[in-house]
Parts: sequence; C-alpha cells; structure tokens
Amino acid sequence: MKRQALVLFLLVAAGTGLAQTKVGHINSEAIMQTLPEAIDAQKSLDALVGQWEAELQKMQTEWKRKFDDYDKKKLILTDQVRAEQEKELRDMDQAIAEYRNKKFGQNGELFQKQNDIMKPIQNKIFKVLEDIAKEDGYDYIFDRSGEILLLYANEKQDLTTLVIQRMQSFGK
Repeated sequence: MKRQALVLFLLVAAGTGLAQTKVGHINSEAIMQTLPEAIDAQKSLDALVGQWEAELQKMQTEWKRKFDDYDKKKLILTDQVRAEQEKELRDMDQAIAEYRNKKFGQNGELFQKQNDIMKPIQNKIFKVLEDIAKEDGYDYIFDRSGEILLLYANEKQDLTTLVIQRMQSFGK
C-alpha cells in the first residue's frame, strides 16, 4: 500500500509542477550492515535475546516436566492435591507468559534496549542524510528497506500550515 502511495506521489509530481522536485532513496538496512557500531550493537542485542530465550525455554521445560508428572498421577491424586497442582501449573504458565511479555512484548525490555542502543546510531545516519539532502538539493528522501518511510522532507514542500489554515477557514 505504501509503495503504491509512493508511485502515485511520483506520478503526480511528474505530471504537475513538481517535476523539478528532487527525490532520493536509501536502504537503511544496508547502511546499518556496514557500520561497525551497528553490527556490535546488533550482536549485543542478539546475545541478550539468546539469554532471555534460554531462560524462557528453561521455564517451559520445567512446566512441561511438572505437567507430565501431574498427568501421570492425576487419577490417583486426591481432589485437594489435584487442585493444588493444577493451580501451580496455572501459576507457572502465567509466570511464563508474563516473562515473555516483559522481555519481548510491545513495550518490553527488548524494545527498550533496541531503542537505547540503536537510537544514537540512527540519529547519526539521519544527521548525515539531512546534510546530504541539503547539500545536494533533495526535497524528499525515502527509506526503501521494508516499508516506505519518509526520512527527509524539504521544509519548503511542507503544506501542513496551509492545510491547517484552510481547514480553519473551511468551517467558517
């Protein structure tokens, strides 16, 4: 969908007075793969993920062992012991889910670590990109790795204020 929007943008730019607009693109993944500091940061993250996955695997193995033990004995257990062991299994299952979410969830430690480690590197890339854009007269620069992402836009091409002004006068 975003690629279609980019193609549509470029077609409109070529068909209207924006033909003089200078558009560039980069592949940020390729850039990151060439930077020693980014490679080291990724290795550090991978090692951390490996530790967390090992701990998660250990927890799951322990849960499986307890479940198998319970499953073999459940017919001869008293109702009270069976209920206690079922509660213990539910608690262990919940602890596994909480650990997974804490480490790998949407705002988990992995997300935070990636942000902490990679943000300074990304900021350096953006600064170099902005300098290149200004020096060479690029109006827009897109990142073509993964989803299309606008990384730089010439302020002269920003229509935000104009749209806001027209929206405010539209309601009058």
